[in-house]
Amino acid sequence: MSPAPKAVVELTAKDLQGPGVTHCPNPKMPLWCNHPRVYIDVATTGEGACPYCGTVYRLAAGEKLAPAH
Repeated sequence: MSPAPKAVVELTAKDLQGPGVTHCPNPKMPLWCNHPRVYIDVATTGEGACPYCGTVYRLAAGEKLAPAH
């Protein structure tokens, strides 16, 4: 039996909370599955996974991040 596929959340540049990062759990997740908040870098490779729940956060196709100052 293979493990259940992990959730994938596609992000736009305006969804990011900082310089190329997002956080998990995200506001759309149900309260029962909350875990400590972690920040996930999506700028480096275009995606990142939560170490707690495995949710993958990915920049949507064609999204460009503003250059860091």
